[in-house]
Amino acid sequence: MSKTVLITSRSFGQVSEEPLNLLKKNNFEVNFYNQTYDEEKFINMIRNYDALIIGAHEFCRKAIERARRLKIVCKHGAGLDNIDLEAARQHNIMVTNVPATNSNAVADIAFGLMLDIARQISYGAGRVKQGSWDRIIGTDVCNKTLGLIGFGAIARNVAKRAAGFGMNVLAYDPFVNNLSDGFSYVKLVSFEEVIMQADFLSIHVPLNKNTRNLIAQQQLDMMKKGSFIINTSRGGIVNEEDLYTYLTNGHLAGAGLDVTEKEPPTGSPLLKLHNVTILPHIGMYSKEAINAVSLICARNVVKMFNGELLENIVI
Repeated sequence: MSKTVLITSRSFGQVSEEPLNLLKKNNFEVNFYNQTYDEEKFINMIRNYDALIIGAHEFCRKAIERARRLKIVCKHGAGLDNIDLEAARQHNIMVTNVPATNSNAVADIAFGLMLDIARQISYGAGRVKQGSWDRIIGTDVCNKTLGLIGFGAIARNVAKRAAGFGMNVLAYDPFVNNLSDGFSYVKLVSFEEVIMQADFLSIHVPLNKNTRNLIAQQQLDMMKKGSFIINTSRGGIVNEEDLYTYLTNGHLAGAGLDVTEKEPPTGSPLLKLHNVTILPHIGMYSKEAINAVSLICARNVVKMFNGELLENIVI
């Protein structure tokens, strides 16, 4: 009897058929659930599957309790805040993710946002399309101080890009005590120091109970006047109400966001600000990253039922 796989990630296999063919070659029956997420419909579906390759929608305790056949959940990406990990652990469901494969793609977006908001590229291009030909004065990125909150795979790739711009790179990460020789140009500092000294503050931590509202009024007040903030991690880490206040009172010069607390951010006052660039959570969506992440998820499903060692086991 063939095993069944449900795929809810809309980007799975978009670049090539190799990940899907790998599953089919190993006798997996594959179905997709790509329409707008409906909790009850999803819960009724998942109980019929042995494996799940999941995107960004919630996999709650109620769904996990119904998924009696489910043996493995593969997150099509790195962030795990949409999966009830404790419930999965209690029901003996293996969970994997793909934490570093898309790090170059996300680092490109982070650095791109930095350039965009500093030189007001999106805003200027929009003005031209509206018929204006304004001389917009921006801010140099080169030779400025980049502050990194978190120093995992993505942040390290951002640091490498910053080195090419002659930036002074500071990083805070409570889990990193020393740096390899390849990052001798990066200085590890305290949380307060990285916030106070950064001209550009870039966020690279997961969303959890300890990091929700990690950057709020107190931290924004500590930032340099005229500095910028970039968030490509998760919405909710930066308090958006406080961010709006500090963008409109002139303390912050701009913000670049690939993530927002509510996605899409319909009705958010941030959408009205010319010094904010908001992207539709596309950090990992390069052709190279999507294909690599899809392949790792497909391989993990196959390995699970072949009794082989999985990649990137979370629980």
